[in-house]
Amino acid sequence: MRSLLSALLLGTVFALAAPTMPTTHVVHERRAAEPSGDWVLTRRLESDHILPLRIGLAQRNLHELEDMLMAVAHPESPTYGQHWTPAQVVDHFAPSNETVAAVKAWLEEFGFASERVRLSPSKGWMEVKDATTAEVEDLLKTEYHVYSHSSGMEQIGCHSYSVPEHIREHVELVTPTVHFAHRVPQKRTAKKMKKRSPPSLGAPSNHTGPKTNGQKVTITPVLENCDENITPACLRALYSFLAVEFTPQAFLSGDLDLFFGNFSPSQVGTRPKLISIDGGVAQTTNQSFDFNGESDLDLEYAFALTNPQPLTLLQTGDLVEGASFNNWLDAVDKSFCTFEGGDDPTQDGIYPDPLRGGFKGAESCGILTPPNVVSVSYGQDEASVTAAYANRQCNEYGKLGMLGTTVLYSSGDDGVAGNGGACLNAQGRATSSGTRFNPGFPVTCPFVTAVGATQVNPGSTVNDPEGACEQVIFSGGGFSNIFPMPSFQATAVTNFLKNTPPPFTSKQFNNTGNARGFPDLSANGANYVIGIDGEFELVFGTSASSPVTGSLITLINDARIAAGKGPVGFINPTIYSEAFASGFNDITTGGNQGCGTPGFTSTKGWDPVTGVGTPNLTKLMPLFLALP
Repeated sequence: MRSLLSALLLGTVFALAAPTMPTTHVVHERRAAEPSGDWVLTRRLESDHILPLRIGLAQRNLHELEDMLMAVAHPESPTYGQHWTPAQVVDHFAPSNETVAAVKAWLEEFGFASERVRLSPSKGWMEVKDATTAEVEDLLKTEYHVYSHSSGMEQIGCHSYSVPEHIREHVELVTPTVHFAHRVPQKRTAKKMKKRSPPSLGAPSNHTGPKTNGQKVTITPVLENCDENITPACLRALYSFLAVEFTPQAFLSGDLDLFFGNFSPSQVGTRPKLISIDGGVAQTTNQSFDFNGESDLDLEYAFALTNPQPLTLLQTGDLVEGASFNNWLDAVDKSFCTFEGGDDPTQDGIYPDPLRGGFKGAESCGILTPPNVVSVSYGQDEASVTAAYANRQCNEYGKLGMLGTTVLYSSGDDGVAGNGGACLNAQGRATSSGTRFNPGFPVTCPFVTAVGATQVNPGSTVNDPEGACEQVIFSGGGFSNIFPMPSFQATAVTNFLKNTPPPFTSKQFNNTGNARGFPDLSANGANYVIGIDGEFELVFGTSASSPVTGSLITLINDARIAAGKGPVGFINPTIYSEAFASGFNDITTGGNQGCGTPGFTSTKGWDPVTGVGTPNLTKLMPLFLALP
């Protein structure tokens, strides 16, 4: 504020006598988890390196977000379904003029001229052009280092950073700083990226995406053995049924026809309408479960369950860099292109792609209208992000809900443990020897719908109750260490903790009774038969449960739109309401073991294994159609 103070005093005869007060900095954020595994700190970042400096401004009215979502999403609300426009959302949450002025003055005080500073179209971020490491280190009183991975990839970051005490209330977070992407692509891919490309959602990973037990299916399964082989017919029977993909993940046309020929003959030859985002292509060079499993699974079941609805495939990212969820958001609407302050080179694909062989066109900005349903089978440990980062992103999902978009996230496949079965130690860091439960992110955000996994129990049929998935994977679930309990699930979660208190202490999970519980609901996640690389295999995972739930919501939206109504949008307030309780099959058996424990146990009503249960479309359809 020194330059602003001086400007105000210039008009007085006492200007020269005004003392210059030192700026007191306070730590604003510390890294949630230090880089581990094959990451090694190798050097200080060069002082002339250019950083994409972005300051997330404190937004107005965020304390109203949950209530405003309830107003458009609760079935008893008189304004149910009256979703907002993007312009309304931006204007309502835009930072105050006082915040914008204070942050600009701070930047000017440290040498950033006004022509280098720009307010993003979403009004939530202050962007600084051509900021060097030396300038940012002085601004934030920190040091940047380079971390190297055995794959050849490098990332930059700092352990903590500080802001002036009087600025802290005006800033939510600053990037790039303490937020560290721990995921890396395969070594084969990393060589092509020449140390500059970020890990992408489509990069093969042992922790995300569907799992396989390697079993080949040599006969066409029938309804009688759904405990061993799940097919579209099984799902229709179970739930009374009447795709964003990230490069290099891609479907194979032959796999679709193999699947359709056995389970949906009328769809042989059917293909999705492919919309390329940031150079996205349905690559066929790499053909294996890791490259084709996710896309084949999503498209085969989405087509079969929503037949005869056409499907649009949003293939995101080129073959060199790939993409992130933020890249996909860029394409949804112009107002989202810099919604997060622009793409972060440590997390997102940067377009035009500067790397050899990359997509040279402009980034795909505002080429699509916001979709009604988004299903995401990707996540990270909640412990790997700071609370500021998690809340900032979570609020953006809440804004999507206000626009009428349903956002589904798979709850994870490691029970109460995190990715790869890691649990938290006493310092809150994920390790193989930890004993504290390790919830995921962004699935713990209360403004997304978390989807767990169930199974047809061995020896049972589709006419018998399902249990929590305990084959190959365990349904992710538990309680957040960051997010408080939202009002829509307060009764359900409180009843669970009161009536069936878990046999664990605060040393193992957040047992305060005030934490966000997940998942919200579930769907089958075991023994899916998919056509993959010319043959049938079985796959498992909540990355099967989530897109199947998305297909169901799509059918409900189609029926509502045909009736002259809008999409359902954020569904959590409805699925927890008493009026919709009859629309779900309660799951009362099975658990989600992990961290050396049996985990939580499924029980009557909501539980942190399967949520409120699995959906019954025949019962849910009239309930949603009866809403305005």
